[in-house]
Amino acid sequence: MAPSVTDRSLQDRRAALDRFDFRDLHPHVRFGTASDRYGGWIGQIYPEDEYGDQISTRTRTLQGRSFEERRVPIASVQSYFEHFEVLELDFTFYRPLLEDGGEPSSNYHVLSNYLDHAPDDAAFLLKAPQQFFARTLRRGGDFIDNPDYLDAPGYLETFHEPAVELVGDRLEGLIFQQEYQRVAESPRPDANVQQLDGFFSALPDDVQCHVELRSDHLLKGGYFDWLDERGLGHVFSHWTWLPAIREQWARCGERFTAANDQAVARLLTPRDTKYAEAYAMAYPFDAPVSELSETEEAHDMVLDATALTYRAQAQNALLNVVANNRAWGNAPDLARTIGHRILDEEARRGD
Repeated sequence: MAPSVTDRSLQDRRAALDRFDFRDLHPHVRFGTASDRYGGWIGQIYPEDEYGDQISTRTRTLQGRSFEERRVPIASVQSYFEHFEVLELDFTFYRPLLEDGGEPSSNYHVLSNYLDHAPDDAAFLLKAPQQFFARTLRRGGDFIDNPDYLDAPGYLETFHEPAVELVGDRLEGLIFQQEYQRVAESPRPDANVQQLDGFFSALPDDVQCHVELRSDHLLKGGYFDWLDERGLGHVFSHWTWLPAIREQWARCGERFTAANDQAVARLLTPRDTKYAEAYAMAYPFDAPVSELSETEEAHDMVLDATALTYRAQAQNALLNVVANNRAWGNAPDLARTIGHRILDEEARRGD
């Protein structure tokens, strides 16, 4: 998708941001979130009078603590796209769309439900199943070698092909997320590239793929040159054990590597903060949390996302900014903060 053109005034775009309307903010950025059905977003993204009485709950247990998550129905995706322009769906990370026998999995039906309620011009980013891209998997409290790691035929049959058929033109990209690996337990960067190349060379070029490696030591050597040669996107991830986004930008040679001139920035957790800790601080996800949003690191994250937007403008690319509750306390407020910072820069430049 080519960058859009906006002729709305700064004042109008700021007013829209204050209503949590991120559409048409800047021609080189689209805002979205990682997952979407948070009850804490009622009054921001979801109307109280429409979804207030349709809340379901589920309990999650992290590090011995229980949290009751409030969720709006999948039909709320229609309201979601009245605010955002792209949505990352991550439930596909946990299970393919087809079972080994070819029957639709539960995720196939959930994704179909999303598509039934989403507008025709919706844009989705899907996470590829960890079954095919995780070197190890956690089973029974231990990590075991994944027998399906980089199984391209299995991936194509049970996920890629049904995803393309099901989502069609609304499928903007696929995110391949690989788990953190210790240096002693992973290959050298050049050997890792060779392994990944065997997998991606077997995939068709019908959907843009973006790669998120969560091991700092693998983001070196010829990795970024390989991404560029393959037309694969680097995911600029603000995550626990990764270097800052500005450092990732420097390492990749200050370029966007995806063949379709799109990039993905995922703002997930504060650096050096584990998932469970960030989750507990952000819960119940209905407002920014000062311990997350008012830190120097959070300030830098906002600046880095803003800088990437203007890098995208300079290179005629389109940046997808995916906000997560855990990075801030409330993903819509994080997106709004970045949006205002982008417009501050636009006003300063006189654009």
